[in-house]
Amino acid sequence: MAVGGRRRVPVLVGAVVLAVLAVAASLAVGNLGIPIGDVWRALASPDDSASSLIVQSQRIPRTVLGVAAGAALAVAGVLMQSLTRNPLADPRIMGVSSGASLGVVVAITLFGVETLPGYVWFGILGAFATGMLVYTLAARTRSGSSPVTLALVGAALDASFGAIVVAVLTLDAQTFEQYRFWVIGSLAGRPADVTFTVLPFILAGLVLAVISARGLDVLALGEDVAAGLGNRIAVTRFTAAAGSVLLTGAAVAAAGPIGFVGLAVPHFARALVGSDHRWLLAVSVPLGIAFLLGADVVGRVILLPDEVRAGVITAVLGAPILLFLVRRPRLVTA
Repeated sequence: MAVGGRRRVPVLVGAVVLAVLAVAASLAVGNLGIPIGDVWRALASPDDSASSLIVQSQRIPRTVLGVAAGAALAVAGVLMQSLTRNPLADPRIMGVSSGASLGVVVAITLFGVETLPGYVWFGILGAFATGMLVYTLAARTRSGSSPVTLALVGAALDASFGAIVVAVLTLDAQTFEQYRFWVIGSLAGRPADVTFTVLPFILAGLVLAVISARGLDVLALGEDVAAGLGNRIAVTRFTAAAGSVLLTGAAVAAAGPIGFVGLAVPHFARALVGSDHRWLLAVSVPLGIAFLLGADVVGRVILLPDEVRAGVITAVLGAPILLFLVRRPRLVTA
């Protein structure tokens, strides 16, 4: 889809404004509504008031994690859809989410880890090991690390690791009790050090995504054309795959397996700015932030005084979004 540069700039500005509004809502909305003026004072000059303490201790860590995870999942979705040439691909397609889940289960069962900051390292390690295993196995096949091979190998490992996780949880009730709070997918109850732990991995993944953007544009023209233009196909694929693994692994390890952000956001961004990956990545970041934080805010108020986890809201919103995309094939052309 060809989109003019004059349209892309206001779209990007609008997406950033939407993300800023989502951040403001995340800081102000909850069981206790806080006026935006009080939120600003809590940020600029915190004191001992109830609103300042809530903003500083609860909503800032939650919002920062939402910003990091939303951006990471959206960009990972762009990379996955481009790598596999599958318009319905999301960050789970290479088995990375199930690898992170397996890492968390191993942490609880074998090492007795009981805190979320401890889970994070095992989740990241499991996700990264799974992503690299998928890429290595795909590269050793006759067709090499082609889009179809990557998707098939990832799906196979996703099913295998998922079965192992279910088997362990079935046999170990204590592991299940700890695991179920993580696996729902949420921004709530995550201490600030969790975000600081995953942030370097997310930043590295974003850098790799930017580096691979031009190569993915050329690769979209076909492998023969890309090779004729001097594109190093294997390097482009590896860079994009490594970036998607880092982004998915870090986001899932910190917030749990939150679905549909990486599926829906890239399609909306592509419909707005076209398939140029530099613009696609730039717009996907604020849209991913707005989508995840918006879902989190909705979850806080939809069943007051109770709260619905963000992962549940994104899944509920994701179903109609998926139907909308299926009914409009033009929007799902990767």
